[in-house]
Amino acid sequence: MIRSRRGGHRRHDAVELNITAFMNLMVILVPFLLITAVFSRLAILELNLPGSSSEPVDPQEQTFQLEVIVRQDKIEVGDRNQGLLGIYPNSEEGYDYDALAVKLLELKKRYPSKTDASILLEQDIAYDTLVQVMDTVRVAQEANEEEGQVERSDLFPDISIGDAPVLGGGTS
Repeated sequence: MIRSRRGGHRRHDAVELNITAFMNLMVILVPFLLITAVFSRLAILELNLPGSSSEPVDPQEQTFQLEVIVRQDKIEVGDRNQGLLGIYPNSEEGYDYDALAVKLLELKKRYPSKTDASILLEQDIAYDTLVQVMDTVRVAQEANEEEGQVERSDLFPDISIGDAPVLGGGTS
């Protein structure tokens, strides 16, 4: 069996891969992507769970324990040991954050070393409401009309979140 001369010997030339166009694209694309990248900053609030109310408390050790209870129709401010200190019903616009801020500022003046507060929520309270109540409890904002700026001061920055006590003894 002799091979014919026509199809017997094929030349195998090494094919070079031309990647210059790809390299030019990478040289332009990589700096562009690095410049346009969004570097996000995460702000983290550390939250704690409120302590158990069933723990025995020595009457001499009873101190002020701020509780802000957010209900569907009102916000209640109270002390775990003394009871309610204020009730702020909703207006037509929604929750009364301004009245809450005034009460919290008054409490901060009465208890300047106190930094912790518990925010207790009923079920189905909107997340936006929680954030606005947290902002109101954490920071007081006072407008300085002379300088045209807003001054901020810490109220109760150490926040604990929990479930509000059920009104009326529970569900049936």
